[in-house]
Amino acid sequence: MAGLVDPMAVAGRTAPSRVIFGPHETNLGRGRRLSDRHAAYYRARAAGGAGMVITETASVLRSDWPYERAPLAESCGPGWAAVAAACQPHGTLVLAGLGHCGGQGSSAFSQSVLWAPSPVADVVSREMPAELEPREIAEVVDGFARAARRALDVGLDGVEVDAGYTSLLRQFHSGLTNQRTDEYADRLRLTGEVLQAVRGALGVGPVLSLRLCCDELAPWAGVTPDMAAQQVDVLSELVDLIVVVRGGPFSSSAYRPDAHTPPTFNLDLCRQMRAAAQGRALVALQGSVVEPAAADAALAGGVCDAVEMTRAQIAEPNLVSLVRAGTPARVRPCILCNQACRVRDDRNPVVSCVGEPRSGYETIEPDPDGTDEVSRQVLVVGAGPSGLECARVLAGRGHTVRVLERADLPGGAFRTAATGPGRKRLAALTDWLLAECLHLGVTVETGREAHVADIDGATSRGEEVVLATGGRAATAVDAGPAPDDRSPARVDALSLLGRGPDGLVDGPIVVDDPVGGPVGVGVAEWLAGAGREVSLVTPDQVAGAQLSRTGDLADANTRLQRAGVRRELRSRLRETATGRAVIEDVWTAERRSVPCAAVVDCGHRLPEESLYLARPGTRRAGDCVAPRTVLEAVLEGRRQALAIAAVAGPGTVAATVDVAS
Repeated sequence: MAGLVDPMAVAGRTAPSRVIFGPHETNLGRGRRLSDRHAAYYRARAAGGAGMVITETASVLRSDWPYERAPLAESCGPGWAAVAAACQPHGTLVLAGLGHCGGQGSSAFSQSVLWAPSPVADVVSREMPAELEPREIAEVVDGFARAARRALDVGLDGVEVDAGYTSLLRQFHSGLTNQRTDEYADRLRLTGEVLQAVRGALGVGPVLSLRLCCDELAPWAGVTPDMAAQQVDVLSELVDLIVVVRGGPFSSSAYRPDAHTPPTFNLDLCRQMRAAAQGRALVALQGSVVEPAAADAALAGGVCDAVEMTRAQIAEPNLVSLVRAGTPARVRPCILCNQACRVRDDRNPVVSCVGEPRSGYETIEPDPDGTDEVSRQVLVVGAGPSGLECARVLAGRGHTVRVLERADLPGGAFRTAATGPGRKRLAALTDWLLAECLHLGVTVETGREAHVADIDGATSRGEEVVLATGGRAATAVDAGPAPDDRSPARVDALSLLGRGPDGLVDGPIVVDDPVGGPVGVGVAEWLAGAGREVSLVTPDQVAGAQLSRTGDLADANTRLQRAGVRRELRSRLRETATGRAVIEDVWTAERRSVPCAAVVDCGHRLPEESLYLARPGTRRAGDCVAPRTVLEAVLEGRRQALAIAAVAGPGTVAATVDVAS
């Protein structure tokens, strides 16, 4: 059977590999047009060996405006042409993603009524759409056809029609949203009309792909796998490729979940759809396909004909090239955190990756790879993500680097945080960074705390010094009983994770989470899983409010409830007393008590800056500047490396980012 690096024939064209870089929101556009940043973004994946690139889904009608920078097909001609020109020298097939979000869109930007099969309010936005009338259905069909013709005219290899988890076409497929009694009670009728119109616009030869939701995870009325198999049996006659996805209005997080969901979760679903297609159309596996070995196994096992590895290629643009070169271990891992690559929110962040912060910034951030004309000696203090990335980039450019780490194991707080349900995969990034450093000849000394004398000695020898000493607890670490043997102990969350739940005193635990991020939820789940009685105190309306940005908010609260965690919402911890904690309602200031033998502090940490304060002006990066996320740690470690490279070799400049561009 074919492997992921093998070519794939589709509609008379040949893709250089069986790996697809699928459509996803990027916020790289200018207005509703694709930009030069799109072209550079897709070029990097094509150069890295992607067999097929499907561009960010463009709305086929102006009234469909689901998010602020959502592309509009009628404005995408020049951008599509630029993407084609950027990718086709590498042999990569480029398809235009085309869609309409229907009742799962937004009227905030278009100021137009939403269209849907039936007047069923969206379960997320609660907005009521208008039922499509025959004239408007004809506009939708014509919109898809005109967009396909435009894509073909500017040199693309075909199009993909979106019938996935947020699409109007899926809404027609589903009993959740299609309650019509006219001819469109036939739930595949509109999709069939769209595909026939698009094929008519493309003619024979260009690729026609269909992104098809095959399980809405709502079996009481939605599309089920058995229903989808019947749909594939019909629709496979009309298309060249079917990308199998899942998710719907009641399960939006299921489309692209974080690491709480195992990778390649659509294996069985895809296998069933490939059998239903009976070879009439190729079938692609989608769904957290992030490991080359798993992708190869799916292809070899007959699960699919192609694999969509979108997040994997955001993390590692050269994924296919590295596998083809026989070095899959050097593929930068996707840790499925959704922290920087999930960008459909009101902040409009640009798509990126915590482990590869150049993703999305190809036209702005300098390429960290290269060779400098002058080799320097560099001392990096701290082997967390920031220090390891700094060392990796410097060593890759020909510099001699040594790293001092006071802990016995590199990885810093990020490795410590890789504890508990859905969080163990985080350690893959620090494992990769360490392996790359060792491969490039970096000397890493663990169990070696750096002192001011080390900084002075390195400086006197002409070495550059970068401090990546991380953060420290804002709370004194004390897992045992208080000195008076009455008040609950208080312990820092990361310190506790490093020691294990047995390090806490017996009795009920209060997890104090003023941040609302993943740490508080993760610690509460971890302690509950260890059999402890847990109360999670948060000032927000829901636990883990910041998890809305990664798509895990609803799932996290479900897990907490099932684990028996008591969620004390809209509350702040005010004081502790014998066997209890006093919490205060943020609205009414009403106070109440909860049982408490120990408090786990999940609040903000402080910078570990003792070395910096002793030698101010020394280069520093990451949490020792200000404790934030791994994204900032990796980015700043890289930027310090490039700043040193700018001194060592002409023509390299330190990075700056214009987030408004």
